[in-house]
Amino acid sequence: MTIHWCGTGLSAIPGLRRLLETGREVTVWNRTTAKAEEAVGDLTQDIRAFDIQALGAGLAKGDVVVSMLPGDWHVPLAELCIAKGADFVSSSYIAPEMKALDAQAKAAGVACVNEVGLDPGIDHLMAHALVADYRASDAYDVGNRLSFISYCGGVPKNANPFRYKFSWSPLGVLKALRSPSRSIRDGKPLDVNRPWDAISSFEAPLTEPETFEVYPNRDSLPFMEDYKFEPDWNVDTFVRGTLRLNGWAEAWSPVFREIETLAGPEGDARLKEMSDQFWNENAYDEGEPDRVVLCVGLKAEKDGTEVYHKTYVMDAWGDARGTAMARLVSIPVSLAIEAVLDGKIAPGVQAAPSEPALLSEWLDHISTLAQHMQIVDHCA
Repeated sequence: MTIHWCGTGLSAIPGLRRLLETGREVTVWNRTTAKAEEAVGDLTQDIRAFDIQALGAGLAKGDVVVSMLPGDWHVPLAELCIAKGADFVSSSYIAPEMKALDAQAKAAGVACVNEVGLDPGIDHLMAHALVADYRASDAYDVGNRLSFISYCGGVPKNANPFRYKFSWSPLGVLKALRSPSRSIRDGKPLDVNRPWDAISSFEAPLTEPETFEVYPNRDSLPFMEDYKFEPDWNVDTFVRGTLRLNGWAEAWSPVFREIETLAGPEGDARLKEMSDQFWNENAYDEGEPDRVVLCVGLKAEKDGTEVYHKTYVMDAWGDARGTAMARLVSIPVSLAIEAVLDGKIAPGVQAAPSEPALLSEWLDHISTLAQHMQIVDHCA
């Protein structure tokens, strides 16, 4: 069984190298073979120029295709896998077109595993673990008032005036600022057109508590079902969002004002200009450490009193092993590939697993990737 790893961008390398170093049979596909050779040429010579027809010609039943390519490639590659009886793994969100392949994947006996990176990915694992722990606790009561938060962000370890630095093109970050979000606040849906309209302060329970700025992103509501929240639970807060350094909103306020005015092709062109400018002014220097902070928390209140409140908190930064972002995105992907090859993940389109054995195994491994990771029990 061969792993066909497609894409050797900055966030892909640690997981790919881990698989090669453990002796897995891997064919590496990348648009530019020279970049792939630079990244993993010391470990393998099986490096090929990415072409979906060539990949399909060499794809066998039981193989695994890994897409670390731009999102437009995920569905075509998953369709190819279903046709060939191969499995598929990606770190990206499940698009509606991917979800629509579920019945076909099950009929073909093919696992299409997505959302197994950092965010989405590690955050899912922590959420599943907390919900299972709450259900098993003495505090569990269907009438409890629940608050769930999940905030993740890549931030500079050494803060700069812009309060943010870029590992790759800023265009994706800028485009995300134009996207609406939906979450639950005060027991009802909160719809926000622009992130800066819902920025709030959040104190992360690190070893030394630290305050960040956070805001909701995307649509959080479908994840209530994914995390096995019951329809009759009394949910006061449910939000999945982005975390930024304190002072980020003020530093970026001119950016927000301009983005609000952009529209059409001219707006897209201006967004590209801004991206190029920010890349020149605020890219990470060679060897400069990045930082990733992730907090996932679940709180239950009964008659106004906290009866359950735990938070998974992770703080990681770049070191001799490479960037924190690359480790935390790609190594969970490698764990998912191994689970698929070992028959531990069922056929169908799905996100990060919730099975207790895999949760424990993956979270134990992920804890070695961060300088700090723990569960904080606020009621202890």
